[in-house]
Amino acid sequence: MDSIVQFFQHIQSWQRSLILIGGLVFFWVLEGIIPMFGFKYQKYRHAGLNLFFTFTTVIINFAFAAMIVKASDYCSANQFGLLYIFPLHLWLFVIIGLLILDLISAWLIHWLEHKIKWMWKFHIIHHTDTWVDTTTANRHHPGESVFRAIFTLIAVLVAGAPIWLVFLYQSLSVVLSQFNHANISLPKWLDKSICWLIVSPNLHKVHHHYTQPLTDTNYGNIFTFWDRIFGTYVYVEDTNQLHFGIDIYMKEEENNRIKKLLTIPFDEYRPPVGAKFSEEK
Repeated sequence: MDSIVQFFQHIQSWQRSLILIGGLVFFWVLEGIIPMFGFKYQKYRHAGLNLFFTFTTVIINFAFAAMIVKASDYCSANQFGLLYIFPLHLWLFVIIGLLILDLISAWLIHWLEHKIKWMWKFHIIHHTDTWVDTTTANRHHPGESVFRAIFTLIAVLVAGAPIWLVFLYQSLSVVLSQFNHANISLPKWLDKSICWLIVSPNLHKVHHHYTQPLTDTNYGNIFTFWDRIFGTYVYVEDTNQLHFGIDIYMKEEENNRIKKLLTIPFDEYRPPVGAKFSEEK
């Protein structure tokens, strides 16, 4: 554990970028070996579109990086945050810190994006992908990337996470998000076993089903605890019944064009099947 802490205390930007790129390449290749679904699509063109949104997310994260670092340094210097209420052994400090960061910066903001209409209009770009693969993990509208960066900042302040713990969480988040979006087929026993701790490919594919109520389940990014606790956990045994995308944007000219995807949040609201947004939101 000490060696992990030391690594993330001194991790360089190029090393973090290597984690992002390395994970994408690894799972992208693995999809060709053990695919879950036999998609008939232009894989390179699809990856190019999603990598465009990866690039915009990286830019926005850099814009927020200074604030997150300052917040983290302040918390560490002043022992501010939930992690400092009681003295904790290093391994417990890491586990609790990761859980808090995951709850606020991933699960909570994701849940809110499904419950608040104007936030959903930004998040819907992620759901318009009808060919969910590892590149889908990074398919977020720039507006949504801002939401997530703000909640990362909030999570750091609530937890009091030192910057090395933030880097550790973000690295795990990137790789495991690429993993659970990847179009790979794991043995059922292995996939179900994984789900006791982290989000598996089968589990997250349920979230990408094109209609409610399955769209509003399995919000987890790393850990499955939060969906189990808050009653949003659903495991589907037969993934063949799943159909990806979102029912209101099933035309390729709308769900597979960068210009259209960028403007969707500013279009007239289209309620998905079964939507129950209150008018005041």
